[in-house]
Amino acid sequence: MDPIIYSEAVYRFILMVATLGHGILSMPVPTDIPMCTASETAQYNLTFTGKWSQSAFPKQYPVYRPPAQWSNLVGVTHSSDFHMWQRNDFASNGVREFSEKGEAWTLMKEVEEAGERIQSVYGILSAPAVVGGTGQMSTEFEVVARHSYLSFLVRIVPSPDWFVGADSINLCDGDQWKDNVSLELYPYDAGTDSGFTFSSPNFETIPQDKITQITSSFPSHPANSFYYPRLRHLPPIAKITLTKIKKSNHQSPIINLPMEPTQSNQLPTGNEIEEKLINTPLDCEVSVWSPWGLCKGKCGDSGVRHRTRYILMHPANNGAACPLLEEERKCSPDNCL
Repeated sequence: MDPIIYSEAVYRFILMVATLGHGILSMPVPTDIPMCTASETAQYNLTFTGKWSQSAFPKQYPVYRPPAQWSNLVGVTHSSDFHMWQRNDFASNGVREFSEKGEAWTLMKEVEEAGERIQSVYGILSAPAVVGGTGQMSTEFEVVARHSYLSFLVRIVPSPDWFVGADSINLCDGDQWKDNVSLELYPYDAGTDSGFTFSSPNFETIPQDKITQITSSFPSHPANSFYYPRLRHLPPIAKITLTKIKKSNHQSPIINLPMEPTQSNQLPTGNEIEEKLINTPLDCEVSVWSPWGLCKGKCGDSGVRHRTRYILMHPANNGAACPLLEEERKCSPDNCL
């Protein structure tokens, strides 16, 4: 599968939604949620950094058809009464299509309908796909006091229905905009596909499950690509950094359309990004023993029979070495007359 690129139709749709959303009158928000009273708009730079390296996530790391990579980022600036997605809730059809296929049309339609129904959406933002598990993408966006929250999704490619993202990051603190926000990101399962591995074929989950965070022990199945029973916690698979760059008096939300992904999205080298290299130990995994073979030997003497097993997963990063793959034991030869 090639890196995911939005079609021209989606570009136009994003612009249309943003234009419509900005022209809608505000509605009252719930009184039990802290109000943002910042008097001016704020502009932020968003930087997404992929940390999905083979050293940090050695188990079944996808190296081809397709290799590890990230989809476009799709985000929304909104009020407190809107949720693009929520942990422990069911994924919408739009979130389902995006997490499974990287298709954003239905998700954008849902955003448009929410903007028309509850006047909760201010703008839509997007950033280009990253060619590789480690790399960066960035964009800029604008927020206002009535719509001070940011939510976004990035699909893990390849995967059944896995993604990273954030739900309702509040960029406002009273009457001030936050200067910096940084979040480590971990994988989520949209609950719509039952595959265990990055390259699992499509196998619809019926009935649909709720969105859950994937951990080193959940789902607790050895076939799971993120199953590392020796770890208490998975290392972060990505990171998002939000930096307030300047005040803005623009009268319309900023929309950044994604570019075609290129190799220039790869992580800078040297001291440009100070990230400690994570080496996650991967223990050897072997199959169950085969049945014992026939007893071989001369009649009247003790014979020997064998059984074998094979390697399912080779160790990596100083993980436990593989045990013996063959055993023998004494026996009485078969078919002696």
